[in-house]
Amino acid sequence: MTSSDFAGACPLCGGPAFAFASTQRRRYRTCGDCGLVFLDPAQRLSLQAERAYYGLHRNDPADPGYRRFLARLVEPLLARLDGPRRGLDFGCGPGSALAAMLVEAGHSVALYDPLFAPDTSVLEQAYDFIALSEVLEHLHAPLAECERLFGLLKPGGLFAVMTGFPPDAPAAFAAWHYARDPTHVAFYGPRTFAWLAKRLGAALEIPDRNVALLRRC
Repeated sequence: MTSSDFAGACPLCGGPAFAFASTQRRRYRTCGDCGLVFLDPAQRLSLQAERAYYGLHRNDPADPGYRRFLARLVEPLLARLDGPRRGLDFGCGPGSALAAMLVEAGHSVALYDPLFAPDTSVLEQAYDFIALSEVLEHLHAPLAECERLFGLLKPGGLFAVMTGFPPDAPAAFAAWHYARDPTHVAFYGPRTFAWLAKRLGAALEIPDRNVALLRRC
């Protein structure tokens, strides 16, 4: 097997996958159906190594720079919420600036993270919005997780995602800083979100680069 020949169907839609890009350490394919770019599953970190890497993150809710970064997701989400609503910050990490910003705007927000806030009872409730900031690219079984979360939304509810949209050119992708994070295993662009919206029966908006809003019809 060469560095670009690893086998396996798309982890999102199950479609045919083709060699896309490689670096000295990592190999990627892209799906011919939904356009997802994904890492060779054999190169995913162990859960223990992932936990250690996440522990290095410093996402201070009081950091103005981090808040400006999150505003790319928060502002279009808030613009589409009429009145106080109830939401879920999925993959909130050890301290959620995203939830803090939404609470400051008058909304209530439950937290879930398999490592840092593992209360699964919040995954049995209904929400007006579910926000995933820098989360989708970490999921090993993205379709099952998205379908589960989308099912928690009330009619008209919003599934709000921020994640890095991958470059189209393999060389640019191989040099992309976002792909160098060892916990990032899948990469979604507008084509992939269009496929996901169709699968979920959702209306899709892309209000900014790296931001997708899927509304439950």
